[in-house]
Amino acid sequence: MKKLFLSVCAITASFVLMAQEVTVFKSGDDGYASYRIPAIVKGKSGDLIAFSEGRVDHAGDFGNVDIVYKVSKDGGKTWGKLQIAVDYDKLQAGNPAPVVDLLDPAYPKGRVFLFYNTGNDHEGDVRKGKGLREVWYIVSNDGGQSWSQPVNITAQVHRPKQPQINPEYNFKEDWRTYANTPGHGFQFVSGPNKGRIYIAGNHNAGDPLPGNKDWNAHAYYSDDHGKTFKLSEKVPFASTNESLAAQIGENSVYMSSRNQSYTPKTRIISISHDGGQTWISSAPDTNLPDPINQASVLSWKKGKKFILAHSNAADENKRDNLTLRLSKDQGKTWYFNKVVAKSPEGYKGGAYAAYSDIVLLKKNSIGVLYEKDGYKEIVFVPVAIK
Repeated sequence: MKKLFLSVCAITASFVLMAQEVTVFKSGDDGYASYRIPAIVKGKSGDLIAFSEGRVDHAGDFGNVDIVYKVSKDGGKTWGKLQIAVDYDKLQAGNPAPVVDLLDPAYPKGRVFLFYNTGNDHEGDVRKGKGLREVWYIVSNDGGQSWSQPVNITAQVHRPKQPQINPEYNFKEDWRTYANTPGHGFQFVSGPNKGRIYIAGNHNAGDPLPGNKDWNAHAYYSDDHGKTFKLSEKVPFASTNESLAAQIGENSVYMSSRNQSYTPKTRIISISHDGGQTWISSAPDTNLPDPINQASVLSWKKGKKFILAHSNAADENKRDNLTLRLSKDQGKTWYFNKVVAKSPEGYKGGAYAAYSDIVLLKKNSIGVLYEKDGYKEIVFVPVAIK
């Protein structure tokens, strides 16, 4: 009887854990063959807004791709209908990078900024100078019920050399493929740059180089609530690709980047102490194994210090073992490590847990939005933290 009781308890606990996981986007639903690249934010009202790329015809990066979203009013337990934020006709709109501006006195209810990229050719061809990526944003003042007209900020935050398309696009740097962070941006909550809106990104400059050394991470930011933007310096580590950033001190930024040189298979961590304008260091972190994939970071202030959260597929060989970590010392050590998703024994598919994004639900809970089971769905799960 005791064994039976323990078995029932174990099954019940497993069921409760599984019941917490909710499918937000499922490939094949609502006219989209595939959903990729999750991003999530929490508005001032407490509503969650989950974004992804809605890929109409296939799962590939380039093609007819929209930016879609759903809203949850109950902490992620249920989600509303699918809505379209950006539709670039038959071309690509991607890399949704939302951030909530909570510090603009003109908008006391907060504003949701959605930064994104458009593209007119495959990444490989754009790297060779045969296409163009542009950078835009739209804004919602009502929690995602409606959106503004798009604003093109390419000339401010990108450095393309395409004067035949736009006279403003005549930069000697010759940036080509360009991507916002695949995930949320952030806003400085304190310090000398309080209110700064900050978006990590990456680009490649000039023709492709061996080892993908033409790739480099950077960021852009606004100190006037989206009226104007400036570029940070690029991080001093070539081949840095998909990146996310978070505030870790009054004027300090932590950036976690994908290493597109393929070795070592770890995250590349860059640190800034001047509000994310320049970088004092950029190096592989052996405590953060990575299979050449995306990762997500998030921070919040607790007392006078910041708690830093990091989520990624912590496996050198495959997109699996999605792990959430917490740090009290700016990412030097991790006092909390929790495996959020790991493929079951005998799993034959690929990429069981791939890209993810995270959001603080309550002071003791983080929501994880991640690609699951070979990109078949994007799911949401709350994780208790301490």
